[in-house]
Amino acid sequence: MNAEDFRRIALSFEGAEEGSHMGVPDFRVRGRIFATLASQDQGYGNLMLTPEQQADFVRELPEIFLPIPGGWGRMGATHIRLAQASEDVLAGALRTAWRLRIEKNTTTKTKKKHATRRR
Repeated sequence: MNAEDFRRIALSFEGAEEGSHMGVPDFRVRGRIFATLASQDQGYGNLMLTPEQQADFVRELPEIFLPIPGGWGRMGATHIRLAQASEDVLAGALRTAWRLRIEKNTTTKTKKKHATRRR
């Protein structure tokens, strides 16, 4: 797989759009980032996962997934080695990040709605 495959698969999910954050391509659903190509020059795609999801991916396929160094990685941001990933693995990982972002957006929207009602 490569950056164009990453882009094609990321944009195949319902509501996904390509944007740019700090000059690099990102992929959003409902305005929130679920994946980026910030590290494509190093051969990586980046996925926004939970720390638990990250641990599962790294444990199952350590030759393909690794935490992004630093604070982002501790929060679940994860590199995927594009050249080593099959289409099924890449699609599954992107789908996981996309689904997580949709779930977080729904939770955030519900919390905001309840906070507004209390006022």
